[in-house]
Amino acid sequence: MEFVGQISLILVTTLIAGALSSRIGMPAVIGQLLVGVLLGPGVFGLLSNTELMHAGSELGVIMLMFIAGIESDLDLLKKYFKPAISVATFGVIAPMIVFYIYGQMMHQGFERSIFWGVIFAATSVSISVEVLREFKKLNTKEGATILGAAVVDDIIAVVLLSIFVSVFGVGNDGKTNLLVASLIQVLYFVGVVIVVKWIAPILLRIAERLPVHGATSIISVALCLAMAWLADEIGLSAVVGAFFAGVAVAQTRYEKEVSSSVSSVGYTFFIPIFFVSIGLDMEFGGVLKNIGFIIVMTLLALVTKLYGGAIGARISKMSKNSSMVIGSGMVSRGEMALIIAQIGLEASLIAKGLYSEIIIVIVLTTIMAPLMLKMGLQKLGKGDN
Repeated sequence: MEFVGQISLILVTTLIAGALSSRIGMPAVIGQLLVGVLLGPGVFGLLSNTELMHAGSELGVIMLMFIAGIESDLDLLKKYFKPAISVATFGVIAPMIVFYIYGQMMHQGFERSIFWGVIFAATSVSISVEVLREFKKLNTKEGATILGAAVVDDIIAVVLLSIFVSVFGVGNDGKTNLLVASLIQVLYFVGVVIVVKWIAPILLRIAERLPVHGATSIISVALCLAMAWLADEIGLSAVVGAFFAGVAVAQTRYEKEVSSSVSSVGYTFFIPIFFVSIGLDMEFGGVLKNIGFIIVMTLLALVTKLYGGAIGARISKMSKNSSMVIGSGMVSRGEMALIIAQIGLEASLIAKGLYSEIIIVIVLTTIMAPLMLKMGLQKLGKGDN
């Protein structure tokens, strides 16, 4: 029952921290992320990233992105998909080049230097989604571009990781077939179109006829989890599947009912666990010894995604302020970078003496991203929306 007590602690502390953050004019999610740092192994040691905590965190991010999908405007996503591709592309190229150069300067060798770039090329948009929701900017050109770019970014990150595994023979013993994996992922997105147009509406109409309270919400969540699981199985991030499940539900007349039900469960239980879990990976042993490395890596991580994404947006003829908002929305690394870093450690592509420091950099960028996004949103002129 220890986990039950930990959940109680998480819910109360994130509620208080979120309220305090909002009171001082910061995004509520920053306070919730800091709770994980303070209660985790790095400070008070009251919480740890156990298997149950990890499972709760995964469900939390899946629900968060499912809700984001429900609240997204499909027409807007389609309209700004081309700018999203540009943002994602430049947002990957910039960290790949810069971190490779820095890795060479730090004498990490060819493979490890490239892998630094792979880690920091990843984006976790789930934190940015929460800020966009808080400021009611999810259904704007900036919000649509960030969401679209995050999906493209996820695909690029998976492809880069697959290429790395194939070329250097790490991870899956060099047996990864990139062509087969790519074809499977293409088929997945074909399946997404089928789900959005036909399967989701049919399932929800059937659920409505069942004599069970909340049947449409139950079927919607089941669809979300199924699509998230399948995305994960084929090498994509589970959040991609969850997001498109939400988009599918949004195209039906059950949108408000499902959104209300899932938001109630998500925001009162699972989503706070996700926010806290990110901070639990931060430990401070040996920080002072490598403080210079952490500062430089953090600055590079922030700048490469911010300006890489902004350049991509500017090329797509977005305004300067909109471009900076979009760039800041791509800064957060979160769970995707943590997963890639873990793979790198197991494959000896990250020096063991620098692994904790790289995790700290990932967490720091995730904590700072919402603040940067808020500052960008505040600069948006009325004509930019």
